[in-house]
Amino acid sequence: MKRFYLLGFLLLMAFDTLAQISFKYAGTQALPVEASLAWLLRVFGQPWVYGAVIGYVGAFFTWMALLKHAPIGPAFAASHLEVVSVMLLSIWLFDEQLTLARALGALAIIGGIVCLGLAESREHAAEADADPALG
Repeated sequence: MKRFYLLGFLLLMAFDTLAQISFKYAGTQALPVEASLAWLLRVFGQPWVYGAVIGYVGAFFTWMALLKHAPIGPAFAASHLEVVSVMLLSIWLFDEQLTLARALGALAIIGGIVCLGLAESREHAAEADADPALG
């Protein structure tokens, strides 16, 4: 089951990251913004728009599969790891700066996920000790 969680959350993070990076690329190609049919055609002519759609659809179905089995607290927290992956990829792809605030925020997200995961593991272990049929 741990392999399922690991692969599931990696897939979820990949889909979410694809969606966010695709939106960033599509946004750079959409400038200047205009209220015209030509602008809409230019936006929907960008492959990045479809990358975002694929990312969101993939993330939705991956998330639904994970929710059938994963504990909701750690699952919800881990689903936000794409904030960190998008930040790191944006440094490379969009020449964004890694500031102290961003680095501390990323560490806080990762630390929170680790804390929730450890708490869930301890709770599961305590339940298994109390009821040997669960372990």
